Formats: sequence, structure tokens, C-alpha cells
Amino acid sequence: MAQQVKDVMTPAVATVRPDASVVEAAQLMRAQDIGDVFVARDGELLGVLTDRDITLRAVADGVDPLTVNCQAVCTPDPVTVGPDTDTTQAVTLMRRHAVRRLPVVDGGRPLGVVSIGDLAQEHDPDSALADISRAAPDNWPGTDSSTI
Repeated sequence: MAQQVKDVMTPAVATVRPDASVVEAAQLMRAQDIGDVFVARDGELLGVLTDRDITLRAVADGVDPLTVNCQAVCTPDPVTVGPDTDTTQAVTLMRRHAVRRLPVVDGGRPLGVVSIGDLAQEHDPDSALADISRAAPDNWPGTDSSTI
């Protein structure tokens, strides 16, 4: 059983510039079938933008997603972990801060992301959450990333 975040994290991360539009970020999320992107400048993590952030901080407020930038609606200064952080400590941080994902950083630079699903697969592989996390996503009609 893996004990460190680096053993269970998703190593590839999608990043956007702070001045990228929310539409650009949403299109990247759709193309990569992900629910979050990191907002970074010169390789340094500034925030995390989730599909929920877009919904609650832009769409629900009537903000034009073509003109608002990612930094304006992202979660700034997110709680992070290092690659050598114990997975039990990562779970504790998620509970304490009520988050589902933790950026994995080294020296302020994003290396990956560890999700509640990653940790569920590690700590309780027979759980419903672990099963869901292992399942391949279905493509929604009209979401073919080649049309972006």
C-alpha cells in the first residue's frame, strides 16, 4: 500500500494563465475531461479553478465568461501538499479544509494533483468512491474535444 502522495497522485496537470478567460479554461477542462485546472504564472501555482468555481463565481453571478479572467474566479492560495506527504495527512487536510483535490507542489511549482478518489482507491479500494473513481468517463453528446 502506497504511503506517500507521489504514489497515488495524478502527475499530469492542466494549467492556464491568470489572464486566460474562463471560457478558455472550460474548453481545456472539456478537452481533457477534467474538473479543474491550475492557475499559474511562470510555473508558480497561484490558484485552482474548478468547474464549480466557474458555476458559482461566474455563471451564477452573471459574469461574462468570455471577459472575466481565471484569476478573478479561481480559489487563490489553495491548500497544497508535497510529493512526500503521507496519504493519511492528505486525507486529514481534505477533511479539515473541505476540499476534494489537493495540488501537489514542490517549491511552489505544481507537480500533480491528488483527489479524494485517488485516496479512496488507496485507502479503501472496495469502496463505492474508489469504484467510481476507477470508472472510465462517458462522453456526453456534443462534447467531442476535436470540435474545440
